[in-house]
Amino acid sequence: TKQPIKFYLKHCMTHQTALCWTLYTLSHHGTIVPSQNVPILQNAMFYLFLSNKDLEDKLISQVQTELKIYKMLLSAEYSVCFETEAKDDADQSSPIEGVLKSTLNILRNMGHTDLANTLQISKSFGVGQKLKSKLTEKFKRINEGISQHGTSTLLNEIYTDLYITEGGSGKVNSEHEVRQIETASRRPATQEKPISCNDLFKDKPENQRIRTVLTNGVAGIGKTVSVQKFILDWAEGKANQHIHFIFPLPFRELNLMMEKKISLIELLGHFFPEIKELRSVNSDAHKILFIFDGLDECRLPLDFQNNESLWDVTESASVDALLTNLIKGNLFPSALLWITSRPTAANQIPPKSVDLITEIRGFSDAHKEEYFKKKIIDQTLANSIISHMKSSRSLYIMCHIPVFCWIAATVLERVLGEAETGEIPKTLTQMFTHFLIFQIKHRNQKYHEKCDHDPHETKEIILALGKLAFQQLEKGNLIFYEEDLRECGIDVSDVSAYSGVCTQIFKEEFGLHLGKVFSFVHLSVQEFLAALYAFLTFISKDGTEQLATDLSDIFNQSTMSDFLKSAVDKALQSENGHLDLFLRFLLGLSLESNQNLLQGLLTGSSFHNKEETVQYIKEKIRENPSTEKSINLFHCLNELNDHSLVEEVQTYLKGGSYISLSDLKLSPSQWSALVFVLLNSDDELEEFDLRKFYPSEEGLLRLLPVIRVSRKVVLRNCNLTEKSCAALASALSLNSSSLTELNLSNNKLLMDSGMKLLSAGLGNAHCKLKKLVVSSCSYSLCSLINCSITEEGYIALASALKLNPSHLRELNLSQSKPGLLGVKLLSEILEDPHCYLEKLLLRSCSLTEESCAVLASALSSNSSKLKELDVGNNALQDSGVKALSAGLKNSHCKLEYLGLYYCSITEDGYAALASALKSNPSHLRTLHLTLNDPGKCGYKTMPVFNAVQTEGPKNQKVLIKNCIIHGSIPSFRCLRL
Repeated sequence: TKQPIKFYLKHCMTHQTALCWTLYTLSHHGTIVPSQNVPILQNAMFYLFLSNKDLEDKLISQVQTELKIYKMLLSAEYSVCFETEAKDDADQSSPIEGVLKSTLNILRNMGHTDLANTLQISKSFGVGQKLKSKLTEKFKRINEGISQHGTSTLLNEIYTDLYITEGGSGKVNSEHEVRQIETASRRPATQEKPISCNDLFKDKPENQRIRTVLTNGVAGIGKTVSVQKFILDWAEGKANQHIHFIFPLPFRELNLMMEKKISLIELLGHFFPEIKELRSVNSDAHKILFIFDGLDECRLPLDFQNNESLWDVTESASVDALLTNLIKGNLFPSALLWITSRPTAANQIPPKSVDLITEIRGFSDAHKEEYFKKKIIDQTLANSIISHMKSSRSLYIMCHIPVFCWIAATVLERVLGEAETGEIPKTLTQMFTHFLIFQIKHRNQKYHEKCDHDPHETKEIILALGKLAFQQLEKGNLIFYEEDLRECGIDVSDVSAYSGVCTQIFKEEFGLHLGKVFSFVHLSVQEFLAALYAFLTFISKDGTEQLATDLSDIFNQSTMSDFLKSAVDKALQSENGHLDLFLRFLLGLSLESNQNLLQGLLTGSSFHNKEETVQYIKEKIRENPSTEKSINLFHCLNELNDHSLVEEVQTYLKGGSYISLSDLKLSPSQWSALVFVLLNSDDELEEFDLRKFYPSEEGLLRLLPVIRVSRKVVLRNCNLTEKSCAALASALSLNSSSLTELNLSNNKLLMDSGMKLLSAGLGNAHCKLKKLVVSSCSYSLCSLINCSITEEGYIALASALKLNPSHLRELNLSQSKPGLLGVKLLSEILEDPHCYLEKLLLRSCSLTEESCAVLASALSSNSSKLKELDVGNNALQDSGVKALSAGLKNSHCKLEYLGLYYCSITEDGYAALASALKSNPSHLRTLHLTLNDPGKCGYKTMPVFNAVQTEGPKNQKVLIKNCIIHGSIPSFRCLRL
């Protein structure tokens, strides 16, 4: 009967003998009770019997003992006892779970951890499916705009891939995020290492285990949507099926548990009640992923230094302590973690706790077009919108941000598609003003039948939201809670009135686990409303006494011009540019054309002299602020519809006749305008040649911002000194540096002192140099031919390359004087397993026989990746070639090109080369022997070269043009292949 079996199982749980009973019942009855775990148990036990005969005998013996106990337990006196105990334990676990638990313990004690994990995963399968169903339902739709009022769309229908790159710094980047977007837009795509969102937790080829991934991205760039798509693909069985559970825990929700003490298991049960069905969640048996979205929104201290250490997932502690211990790996050490953040907050996580850093760059240019074509059904209209966005560089750059694409599509679909009168938005202020008016009109149309529209009420609501935006902007907050709203006089019980007026601007999020969270749809919307609030407050002269912020003194001005000038000064005082976009919007709102759109919100006079503000901004540009601040001031002029400085410089650049700039005396403001024009050019800065603009040290220092974002820079014959090297080193040390090729040839004043300064850039971890010609920097090609570099400069160069050996691919040090020590240092670099140098040019470097012997040692190294070596125009003579040939004949030598032209080689040298190539014929493709004297005997070795060509790689060349010929050599032409 069922009752005795249950009774026996209960006894087994107590005595840890469930495995024996399982074996017996499986072999005699085929099952215990219906359960999805039984087949797994059968397979597990079958495996154990097959693999261990002694184990089988022991278990059978235990089963026989258990049968005796079972016979006793069948007696009537035990049955009543069981009934009573069963009732007491009815709310705990079923007998089969007790059997499973005991079986797991026994398997682990016997060393069969893999089998135990397999059994436990099987038990959790149903729970995992419930979790997947729940997450699919939650994340399958995306709400463009805001969650309550926006248009809900299936994520898979509208999702557009985002450009995500691997690598980067976990250090804080406090620059305004629009600055970061503008900088990133100028970065060549070829410099980046893209990674798919679904590949984040794939182990690296170097067997590096990825546990914690930190993904950075500016506000609205797509971090949360990427998380949503990742979870949806997992829940729908499309990707990452090796993960058994995904637990998304947004920081904005965890903030609401700041005061609670709870265990990690209880926390998970609170957010995900499904897992309560499991008696335990084991990160060794289950592959678990925790996703913490929005680190920048975290109001927990994340005190990694002082929080107590926790090792037990059932131990109660503060939520902050739970998070820090989980991130450090004390809790669930085998679990995976994905943390997303804006750059301003990325440094809250200790670098040692992060295995991979990625950056979401948003939409590429192709993705921008794809989005508009998906969003706009009318493809003709979509193409018109794309063309319009491309016509405005500042708008097109902002389209890297998906939310801005949505705003632009919302506005332009109406303006271009519904034949609305008025100017098509070309500036950020125009775009956001149209967006605000559209939202107000949309609300009026939506509620027209229910109630009359009250303009005064609308204005009050806009001002209240603007005040919230203004105050929280200075605090750096993008999300707000009820107490933040109360500080601004917003009735939290009637928030729907605010989100109702601006249906897709201010959002109140429902359906959270713990409470309400409020935010604007994007940081730029918050900055626009903050600027609108400041503008309306100033012209109405009302409410300024309520302000208690660093910006409050701008309201003390008497005229609009002074008010705007004061705002310019405040923005320039900001180190990180957090007021840059606020200033652009504020200046744009001062234009009469934008004020006409806001007629219903304006009261009082706002007349001012635009030219006075324009001249003030130009004066600030002439004062030569930092590049970033100068660029923002040009954007401000654009918002004021003044393009005079830019047009002036563009006149100089017309027709590509840049060399004429050398004859001009550019003013500081014109230099700044030139930088702005070059940085905002539609053309990618693939190569920047200073000689086309202003070939001098002044030109380099003025145009350094352009050099920072160029991939290839040519500074040949520009009379540069060590001062230029210091500037270049600082540029090369930037994480955002794009430079991969640098040519500093024929700058004789650089010398060793310049090389030392430049080497500081090359040794920096951010240096990306692949090709270096006579120096060290953070780019792929650096040419320092004829730069008066000696042994001392080589020491500095070698030191830098030891620190950062992995990027450099080509090094040209021709016409320098390395000495034997310099060559030895270079050879040591070549033998470094982390060095990937493939091309080394040492033409005209006074190399000797000893130098050749050192180079031969490097060529013989298995670690060397060198494929091209040019030592032409050095008096190596036969002795030097013989020394070099010792390396050529080594099987580890991978040279494909060897330049030995004009090296005073005679017949003995040719014989040594022939012997070496015969020993190792498989790699060398080109041997350059021009301007040497082989003699008659030397030419006798030529058939050997021909044989090498036949046996070795195809397209092998032996170049002997202009050699001194003794007698008639009929086969000469066939040797010049």
